[in-house]
Amino acid sequence: MATAAAIYPPLRERPIKNTILLFDVDETLTKARQFIKPEMLQLLSELRHKVAIGYVGGSNLIKQQEQMGGPVDVTSLFDFAFSENGLTAYRLGKELASTSFIGWIGEEKYKVLVKWILHYIADLDLPIKRGTFIEFRNGMINVSPIGRNASGNERNEYEAYDKKHNIRTTMIAKLKEAFPDLGLTYSVGGQISFDVFPTGWDKTYCLRHIEADKDLPDGVEYTTIHFFGDKAYEGGNDWEIFVDERTVGHAVRDPDDTYRILKEMFPS
Repeated sequence: MATAAAIYPPLRERPIKNTILLFDVDETLTKARQFIKPEMLQLLSELRHKVAIGYVGGSNLIKQQEQMGGPVDVTSLFDFAFSENGLTAYRLGKELASTSFIGWIGEEKYKVLVKWILHYIADLDLPIKRGTFIEFRNGMINVSPIGRNASGNERNEYEAYDKKHNIRTTMIAKLKEAFPDLGLTYSVGGQISFDVFPTGWDKTYCLRHIEADKDLPDGVEYTTIHFFGDKAYEGGNDWEIFVDERTVGHAVRDPDDTYRILKEMFPS
């Protein structure tokens, strides 16, 4: 796979020192599950000559590669690439230590949880259902009442239906009642699903990699971390990192809003 061709200054020699721009993916850098626009990639490349940049998303690396990398290795387009909230992490294209959800929860508890979720979804009366109701990831599971195989139009229709009938938020409330002692967090993200992961493994998890960078031979102590995300409200999957005292949070509506804010922050 090709890597980004541009040559960027070493992290220690970026003109805006000790600062990193960290982005959510869906509805921040791209529309949900769609490809990143060339003008956004161009702006990110320009910014990378001045300041460190990274992304953090709940999806796995394969989906982030599809959306933002295409034929180019997505981990070469950013200084830091955090999949599954940072449970899978890359720095300058090289993988960092990862952690496993299944190793944390254990097989027996996991099976009980999955059985409950599938029974609940089976009893839901939705206009349509597709496939892949539970997607297993390294650091979490992603649950979709309609199924992740829904088409783009079906996703849009379900999102409107969900906002009216509170399908996901109601299911999350029931899960919390059913499993009060598992130490899990439930976070709505995207149009059709929500994430389930150990408490503390939200997007703030990636900050431990950024904080540890100062201990590397070529590392940097990042004293300013700007975070951009669209789900920056309580219950949204950007909330915890948005309000974290270590970050400067920027709530955005969509990729166009992100682009506008970046141009205002860093005028040519």
